[in-house]
Amino acid sequence: MAGAGLLMLLDDIASMLDDVALMTKTAAGKSTAILDDVATQTKVAVQKTAGVLGDDLALNAEQVTGVKANRELPVVWAVAKGSLMNKAILVPAALLISAFVPWLITPLLMVGGAFLCFEGVEKILELFHKHQKHDAHDAVVDAEEAAHKGVAPSSVRAAREKQMDPMEYEKQKVKGAVRTDFILSAEIMAIALGTVSAKPIWEQASVLIAVALAITVFVYGLVAGIVRMDDVGGWLMAKSSSAAKAMGRGLIAFTPWLMRGLSIVGTAAMFMVGGSLLVHGIEPVEHWIEQVIVPTGGIVAALGPVLVHVLVGAVIGGAVVVCMELWHKLRPARVAHPN
Repeated sequence: MAGAGLLMLLDDIASMLDDVALMTKTAAGKSTAILDDVATQTKVAVQKTAGVLGDDLALNAEQVTGVKANRELPVVWAVAKGSLMNKAILVPAALLISAFVPWLITPLLMVGGAFLCFEGVEKILELFHKHQKHDAHDAVVDAEEAAHKGVAPSSVRAAREKQMDPMEYEKQKVKGAVRTDFILSAEIMAIALGTVSAKPIWEQASVLIAVALAITVFVYGLVAGIVRMDDVGGWLMAKSSSAAKAMGRGLIAFTPWLMRGLSIVGTAAMFMVGGSLLVHGIEPVEHWIEQVIVPTGGIVAALGPVLVHVLVGAVIGGAVVVCMELWHKLRPARVAHPN
């Protein structure tokens, strides 16, 4: 009897282990399916944000233009860390807003769009600002001060015109890049959230985190590669191959043009992205684009909305600049009171 009881017990244990194995297999299959779904949703979200990613890349590459060569990568890394901090704030904020006050997403994005357009107008106005002329002596002085403070000569000149310390000027550039990244990241998170709005909250969070990490690595990896193109050119020129030398010279010659081009594209992107955020919240304008411009097809349908976004962005950005100037002029000056 004891032997029979033992055999029955062993049989029960074996049956139980079979059940556990079957449940584990089923759970693993469901987990794999869930992970596949998250991966698919992440891929879709990244594809939908491709346009903003291009603008993000151009804007961030433009922000490090003029930084001393040995500080380019540290500056990129500083902005990348700021970008990760932005996303650490934006992901939970997006989930909370989506869950409790979804109507607030559009107004917040419009505020961000107005800020981008404001910065774009300021950049254009700086082009018309009368810069001080620099002769050979000034260039030598700038180079000496730049070497002493560890910044680029262009930062010394720009800081002097703004009556700032060169190191503080570069710090402000990093802060400006992080602020711009915050707005672009907010739009990317909003677009990504729209692709998974019907999914459970944990799946929304998984997709947003995956998108946040993917775009940060992608954008700042490319920015780091772009700003070090001249180093790659120098490395190629040191090779014995004539083809490698020619390619190296071409890269070195092309790099300044690329950086200038990215500066122009980055400024244009401020109006394109900021204007699109503003138009999305101005229903009559968005309705007019969809009803009048888009149905025409062809190049008009492709470029028309972009031009409207840029125009709206320029007008609103200009209005913000005027309001800020009036505020600074009308604000009463602070009077120092004796202690």
